[in-house]
Amino acid sequence: MAAALLDHHAHGRVHVRSAGSEPADRLNPAVVEAMAEIGLDVSAEFPKPLTDEVARSADVLITMGCGDACPVYPGKRHLDWDLTDPAGLALEEVRAIRDDIDRRVRDLLAELAHQPSS
Repeated sequence: MAAALLDHHAHGRVHVRSAGSEPADRLNPAVVEAMAEIGLDVSAEFPKPLTDEVARSADVLITMGCGDACPVYPGKRHLDWDLTDPAGLALEEVRAIRDDIDRRVRDLLAELAHQPSS
């Protein structure tokens, strides 16, 4: 959800990659439905593993409550968003998670827009 929301709100101003430390074999159907409700089609997406190459090429790494399961990359800006995992949750609960992520994404974009480029 975060990658789709960030890509949507950034309008091409940032490059977004989504990956997980322990990716599932498919997207959560409730997530696909919750995103479709706001006009974002993520049905063709699929979970991807986090690789060293992806992490090292990022300017900002955002993890979502993975704690010690996520590797640390020195010199990278790291944000950990403590979010409930939507796995097994009802659509109503997934909507609340989606809306929380949406707020965080918009805040991050606003912050990045005010930083000098390197």
